[in-house]
Amino acid sequence: MTKTRNVQNYLKAVFFDRPEWIPCNIGLPPATWMKYRDELDELVRAHADLFPDYREGGDFDAVDDRRYEPGEFTDNWGCRWRNIERGLDGIVVGSPLESWDAFEGYRAPDPIREGDGWTAPPDWDALAREFDEVKARGGLATGGLPHGFMYMRLCDLRGFENLMVDIATDEPRLQQLIDMVLEYNLAQIERNLDAGAERMILGDDLGLQTALAISPDKFRQYLKPCYARLVGLCCEHGAIVYLHSDGHVLPLIPDLVEAGVNVLNPQVRANTLDGLREAAKGTVCIHLDLDRQLFPFATPDEIKAHVHEAVDALGSDDGGLMLYAECEPDVPLGNIEALCDAFEAVGGPSI
Repeated sequence: MTKTRNVQNYLKAVFFDRPEWIPCNIGLPPATWMKYRDELDELVRAHADLFPDYREGGDFDAVDDRRYEPGEFTDNWGCRWRNIERGLDGIVVGSPLESWDAFEGYRAPDPIREGDGWTAPPDWDALAREFDEVKARGGLATGGLPHGFMYMRLCDLRGFENLMVDIATDEPRLQQLIDMVLEYNLAQIERNLDAGAERMILGDDLGLQTALAISPDKFRQYLKPCYARLVGLCCEHGAIVYLHSDGHVLPLIPDLVEAGVNVLNPQVRANTLDGLREAAKGTVCIHLDLDRQLFPFATPDEIKAHVHEAVDALGSDDGGLMLYAECEPDVPLGNIEALCDAFEAVGGPSI
């Protein structure tokens, strides 16, 4: 089945094959829809090309992930989550392996039958049918792992401070825990690929605001081998690998590219345009996460200038650049509209 024009352009951007336009998309979390409701619906419909999957008449209050609901719950890994604002993400406040004493009898959830417990258990037959339908429409069948699939999962299981000590001291049980999480992820990736995934989206926030939490050497010792196996499995099946990572990740970009990542989704504020230009431009497609810490406070003109600055720094006729803007509920509606206008000026729809 021939891919749609948007998908063809997306693939050209990924593989530096001279796309017709820069693919652009805007993320609107549930809390943003809950706040702006009909006004946001009107804005999205006015810029329909940037929101190709949007369907009118949806439920503005819909939430399909337990982490976005207020209160506490425990997921299938035994991590206790807390949320104080409906429509925004919760955080882990209780770790099942805070003490290594609990590790001897600990078991990971079944990746095939249970999943992580944030959403409904996986229905792999339904996923395969969905992928077939996407391909029949000329789309790109896209699977993925839960956000925080590797490094963040370890933080959730042990607690951040405990994990930092484990890594610094080379705690011998740490590798066993890493292997357990890795096997879970491999099983889920295999099922996605068997179902027909053409692209896999992975998300793992590896950085802090201005630095890494662990050294590049420790990343290469403990986590790079995991990424190499997970990404390598996708590459063996010809699937595009898209990796999102919040935080400062500049020192790790060569390692991620070496592992086989096709598209990297880094934050501009944490890495800077100059840093990304030096570390990544021309070597991996950058799906640039524009400055969401700027969006609530800037004027519309400043928003547009920010978008143009990013294109000037990282754009190329050959491709390798896509733009993303996530708009939390603290972003004024006028600034969301300014982002739409700027994206239409410098590029066009993504997929």
